[in-house]
Amino acid sequence: MVPPIGTGHMTSLHQSRELAEAAAEKLRVFAQPQRLMILSCLLGGERQVAEIERLTGVSQPALSQQLAELRRASLVMTRRDAKLVFYSLADGDVRTCVATMEHMLAGADGPAPISQATPPSIRRPIAIARGRSDPSFGAAAFARIG
Repeated sequence: MVPPIGTGHMTSLHQSRELAEAAAEKLRVFAQPQRLMILSCLLGGERQVAEIERLTGVSQPALSQQLAELRRASLVMTRRDAKLVFYSLADGDVRTCVATMEHMLAGADGPAPISQATPPSIRRPIAIARGRSDPSFGAAAFARIG
């Protein structure tokens, strides 16, 4: 059995076809604009569906579909309070992955700077990925933390 990505298992992707396939599947879930918008929105903390809809502009039917996909992929979790349903990122690995994507890809001027305000759990993977000369390292590091 292949351990889930992000569980601390340190096998490199090039050493395991199964692990590479699991990483590719996880990345496939991330690789959809509405899902990325939802995940980015949840970086700000737990939110109700109506709030996610308002902040992202994703309409209710599409939002429900994308949230279901994110739940199936174990990227978000839910909490009920009476009739209200709250969504949040599933864990620190998902948070790090989404925040890393934002740092690496957001903005037209290239990657966002790493500042002291950036949490250490996010600063380290970004700094490591940027500091390596091997272009494949960034993707492998990203897949390991996702």
